[in-house]
Amino acid sequence: MEEESRRKMKEKFGLRRDMSKEFLAEFLGIFVLIKIKFSSTFRTVLYFTESFMTFTVGVSHVNPAVSLAMVILGKLPLKKFPVYVVAQFLGAFAGSCAVFGLYYGELKCRKCGKTKITGENATANIFASYPAKHLSVLNGFVDQVIATGALVLCILAITDRKNIGAPKGMEPLCIGLTIMAIGVSMGLNCGYPINPARDLGPRLFTAVAGWGMEVFRAGGCWWWIPVAGPMVGGAVGAGIYFLFIDLHQPEPQKQDDNNVQDKYEIISRNTV
Repeated sequence: MEEESRRKMKEKFGLRRDMSKEFLAEFLGIFVLIKIKFSSTFRTVLYFTESFMTFTVGVSHVNPAVSLAMVILGKLPLKKFPVYVVAQFLGAFAGSCAVFGLYYGELKCRKCGKTKITGENATANIFASYPAKHLSVLNGFVDQVIATGALVLCILAITDRKNIGAPKGMEPLCIGLTIMAIGVSMGLNCGYPINPARDLGPRLFTAVAGWGMEVFRAGGCWWWIPVAGPMVGGAVGAGIYFLFIDLHQPEPQKQDDNNVQDKYEIISRNTV
């Protein structure tokens, strides 16, 4: 009975179009990422405790820069790119709402820093990146291009079936460790946003949630750097991977299903 009810519900409410399924995957993927990442960052900013990073990867890109790299390499149809990006920004915005609601009581108690954007006790940096005092605009842009390019290069190497890659099922863990390594080695300047949706979506949220439009003017109008820099970095990373790796790999041999099945049956008979 339960199986029959589930089947009917799936037939009635289940999505049929792949585009809709991918939209939900992107939305949910970055929602979870933002929820966990910002919650850990919240503890760091308000309690000065050591934060931890958790990254959700797998069925979705959760990053417009990664989606752009996939378009450039022909791994994602161009018509799907806007859908992915919209889903990623909406998911990041929704994740910020969830974190704000979860810790609203704590923010309300800390009146001096509740809506402070920069300086001591600032809380806007929980949701978006802001530059260190030593960082210039050009340096910040280059920082994001290099960091995101490194991320895309590693993701492509890990997921490329023509490459040695990571063991099957271990790709999400390897990508998460890659992001952690980038954060440890390149996070000094501005906290390694490396994701336009992860920065702009939450920044828009803080603008309407009490911090005001100053979130776009702070740091010499810094806001566009974590948006444009990662997109350029994603394109650069894709180009480098294609020129240095993908272009020189032999095409995989195509085998039809019947040949594969025949080989499987022969091996099975010989090993029984």
